[in-house]
Amino acid sequence: MANKWNIPAWLEAEVRERDKDCVYCRTPFADAQTRSAPSWEHIVNDASIITRENIALCCRGCNASKGQKSLAVWLETTYCKVRGITHETVAPIVREALLR
Repeated sequence: MANKWNIPAWLEAEVRERDKDCVYCRTPFADAQTRSAPSWEHIVNDASIITRENIALCCRGCNASKGQKSLAVWLETTYCKVRGITHETVAPIVREALLR
C-alpha cells in the first residue's frame, strides 16, 4: 500500500528511518505546524521517480524554497547561501544525486 504521494509503505518506512533531519539544511524535524516540519521531497523533480535514491524528507522551508528548481540551480539561490546550504553540507543521499 502507498501513501497519498504514491510512496510505497516499505519505502516510506526506510526513508523515515534514514532521514531524521532535513536532507538539505540538516535542521532536526519539529512540530507539524512549523517550517521545520518534515515534508516529502523528490530530489530530482520527477514524481515518477519513486526510489530510495530520489525520495527524501526535508523541512517545509527547504521544500518551499526549492520548488521545481533543479538541485544544482537551487543550491545557488540566496536561500541556500544565507543558510549555508552547499553540496558539501547536504545529506549523503543528496550528494549522491548531485553526482548522477
